[in-house]
Amino acid sequence: MDIAPAQAETRRGRRALGQPLVMAGAAAAAVAVLHFRDPHVPGSYSICPFYAVTGWWCPGCGGLRAMHNLTDGRLLDAVHSNVLLLPLLVGFAVWWGNWALRRWRGQGERPFPFALGRIQLLVIVAVLTVFTVFRNTPWGTWLAPV
Repeated sequence: MDIAPAQAETRRGRRALGQPLVMAGAAAAAVAVLHFRDPHVPGSYSICPFYAVTGWWCPGCGGLRAMHNLTDGRLLDAVHSNVLLLPLLVGFAVWWGNWALRRWRGQGERPFPFALGRIQLLVIVAVLTVFTVFRNTPWGTWLAPV
């Protein structure tokens, strides 16, 4: 007698959106904190540990200020604070939308829609390294956070 293994019940529709909605709520709460507590004010948040140790701006320096500028509707100021924030936000929105759609359709638990291989990771690390070095040189002062 052959017994088929029990399959896990997959949720569909709005019942399956619990985790994506919690993630969206946490992101909205973080954005609200950044909107009401201005990172441009000295001492409002702690200093970047990389900056404290090296005196260089890391790839994330200016990210809080950029997000605050976006919540105020100042797109150019956000780009000037950290140019990498906008592509990161677009990537997060695509990732979250794909995750929520897959959960809605009941297509499984694979939340990461991108396949990152060794070459892609090396390219990302190289871009972040070049960005960090360039924004800390006299030629890249326009990339320094404000």
